[in-house]
Amino acid sequence: MGLGERVRYQTSFTDSARWDGFVFRPGDIVISTPAKCGTTWLQMICALEIFKSATFDRPLDQISPWLDVLLRPLTGVLADLEAQAHRRIIKTHTPLDGLPFDDRVTYLCASRDPRDVAVSLDNHASNTDRAVSLALREDAVGAVVLDELLAAAPSLPSGTARERFWSWVNPAAPGKAVSDLEIMLHHLDTFWQVRDQPNIVLLRYEDLLDDLEGQMRYIAARLGIAITETAWPDLVQAATFAVMKGRAVELAPEASHDGFYHDRSQFFHSGSTGQWRQVLSEEELPRYAARVAECAPADLAAWIHRPALPAAGNLSGRGA
Repeated sequence: MGLGERVRYQTSFTDSARWDGFVFRPGDIVISTPAKCGTTWLQMICALEIFKSATFDRPLDQISPWLDVLLRPLTGVLADLEAQAHRRIIKTHTPLDGLPFDDRVTYLCASRDPRDVAVSLDNHASNTDRAVSLALREDAVGAVVLDELLAAAPSLPSGTARERFWSWVNPAAPGKAVSDLEIMLHHLDTFWQVRDQPNIVLLRYEDLLDDLEGQMRYIAARLGIAITETAWPDLVQAATFAVMKGRAVELAPEASHDGFYHDRSQFFHSGSTGQWRQVLSEEELPRYAARVAECAPADLAAWIHRPALPAAGNLSGRGA
């Protein structure tokens, strides 16, 4: 199956053109999720199932590198992947239409209630050191086009938690930030449109929370990995939120970079659902639903949101 001409996705910290130099092997796994939708969780689950062990010899971000992030030189990332003898797991936040598509590769994507994504991103932003990130980027790829990309990006959200939430849902410049509601829903839609393809696996964060073992068994089956019954309890336990939070030094994304986080363990901030209720009232839901309807087909929106959203509509006082 072909997906047509690839779209290039480029932000101040990522560039999907880095996939141009990557050569797939049969059996490779690409984890392509919108930000804060369980990417690290899926990386952990895949690593646990491939190695059939709860312990690893390297940090997770080295086992499953983020290929298109501009924090390491591309030559080093490609060399590390080429040297891996095990089944490879590659992380990306690039939508499917920006990735090379290979029928021999399995592509995993997970959705999450966008309202919880907004809250999780807010927590993530406050826990990362932007100066360290910029320094890593410059060391890796130089400062080429950085000023231009930063100038095109919206300013960092400010104000109250509620105001920051609405800045993510309905930004002044939609589609220009690292993440916003439109970007997230477009990413999911690129998978939704081909979800019946045999090498596409589309999951829900909430299902992983509700039935971790069942979802892990489903993923193993889709990847063609056989695991003995006696091994399952330890593997499932290792993929729980509490255990992963306790191993944040080795499991948090980009944790190999000193100073990237103020507190690595806070990357695993909550791992729950319904956090959005702390910042969004029931009366505001029709306004949110109206924005979702602008960005996603109705069947995808219904699949993502359970229970269903109220009828879309505009509330008085659209401003945050």
